[in-house]
Amino acid sequence: MLKHGMPLNLNAWIDKVRDNLRPPVGNQQIWPDANLITMVVGSPNERTDFHDDPFEEFFYQIHGDAFLLILDRGKYDRITLREGDVFLLPAHVRHSPQRPGENTLCLIVERSRPLGALDGFEWYCANCAALVYRIECQLNSIVTDLPKLYNQFYDTSAAARTCRQCATVHSGRDANSWLSAVLPKTRIRP
Repeated sequence: MLKHGMPLNLNAWIDKVRDNLRPPVGNQQIWPDANLITMVVGSPNERTDFHDDPFEEFFYQIHGDAFLLILDRGKYDRITLREGDVFLLPAHVRHSPQRPGENTLCLIVERSRPLGALDGFEWYCANCAALVYRIECQLNSIVTDLPKLYNQFYDTSAAARTCRQCATVHSGRDANSWLSAVLPKTRIRP
């Protein structure tokens, strides 16, 4: 029995799973039982959450352009990922990957979560950037856990999605409305 894996042709693998690379997250994990979570994410996506990852994340923008919304000291920042770019995101930086273009592809590598390492998923007010809702969880499978987490927030009442600071109601599943309200307030970082 081999103690190592065999090379994988990434392009051929992407072609096999391409139909699964669609909203709301559009990710597929390459090696489900590895110590690294290595996944490809497609587009367009429909995310309004910000991820609080307890570990670093590595991004390689394979095809097309995308951007990360970052929440930094109560302000939204935008970091553009152009085709061919790599980016290392430090742990606990609140980020919301946005892939508005058709057929964009990004390879993302994260650490598997040891028992007790919790991920946070947060939703912020489009008007004032205050925290509206947070879920902490032990991630077991990024592919299957994320849609359930999103539904946990989206299925809440309007009252639970109302900003306690300015009374703006988070648009929930309507990612386009939320993003349209956030982008004009976003600082673009080179």
